[in-house]
Amino acid sequence: MLQSSDSCCHRPEARMDPLSDIVALLKPHECVAAGFDAAGDWSIQFERHAGLKCNALVKGGCWLSVDGGKPVRLDAGDCAILPHGLPFVLSARPGRFGVDAAEIYSPLPHGGTATYGGGGDFFMAGSRFLLSGPATEMLLPSLPPFLIVRAGAEGEVLRWSVERIARELRTPQPGSSLAIAHLSHLVLMQALRACLLQEQTGLGGWFAALTDASVARAVAAIHANPARRWTLAGLAAEAGLSRTTFAERFRKVTDQTPLGYLTRWRMALAMDRLTGSNAALGQIAAEVGYASQAAFSAAFRRETGYSPRQYAREIHASSTAAAVSRPIVAR
Repeated sequence: MLQSSDSCCHRPEARMDPLSDIVALLKPHECVAAGFDAAGDWSIQFERHAGLKCNALVKGGCWLSVDGGKPVRLDAGDCAILPHGLPFVLSARPGRFGVDAAEIYSPLPHGGTATYGGGGDFFMAGSRFLLSGPATEMLLPSLPPFLIVRAGAEGEVLRWSVERIARELRTPQPGSSLAIAHLSHLVLMQALRACLLQEQTGLGGWFAALTDASVARAVAAIHANPARRWTLAGLAAEAGLSRTTFAERFRKVTDQTPLGYLTRWRMALAMDRLTGSNAALGQIAAEVGYASQAAFSAAFRRETGYSPRQYAREIHASSTAAAVSRPIVAR
């Protein structure tokens, strides 16, 4: 179960689970979903897009080429995750560059299905949502241009989640907004979990830390108790390594220092609290490991360029502006 922002900093009884902590701070929104039914020798080009896309193959197979890269084969049951908005091509045969996706998908209602070549040979369910939580900058840069989740238990959950999102959009019911938000979190979690289980190559930064047992233990300890007065020696002990070996290993795996990671995680928690609760600054400072409000404010400004109050005002203003409704093309 995802942790609410009100309990993210005080969970001594919780199992140490950094992946859940990170995903819980992401804020998926403006979710759209659509199906694609094709037949024949088809090929579609998708331009750069905002947000994260998940395409789940239900029937048939195709080739995926991301940003002009080498084509990768996808078959029924596989899922492709595109976290960086890069352009890509889906085609029945590799090396093809076909019609613009906008011509196929627009206009298409939420949860609808686009048809090409009469359909019947190939079917794909896709969803796209934006991420704007304070942990976004910690997670997304760590991911490769695309992630492939092969057919199996994890892929089945992903496919079901994407199809369920499309159904909720196509036929809204009471509670659909919350259902879509939770399903989007499930898509993220299952995709990242599957990549860890499948030893996906190209991972870096924070996400790579979870693939290294020693570093992962230290990261889990930070997440379990961010307010503790951590030292390099204390984190090295959690990792079961000498201080020097731990510092070198942590930097090699994550491209940052252990204490640098600690500060970034504390700031992510603080940003979530500043925008998701009415807690006093002094309380937030204590929750994320600062002895005084002044020390917390100085660290926050150093890391973000804003004072805590300025940040809260800026995010509130931008969220209010984004709430103005606007049409979204379902593709």
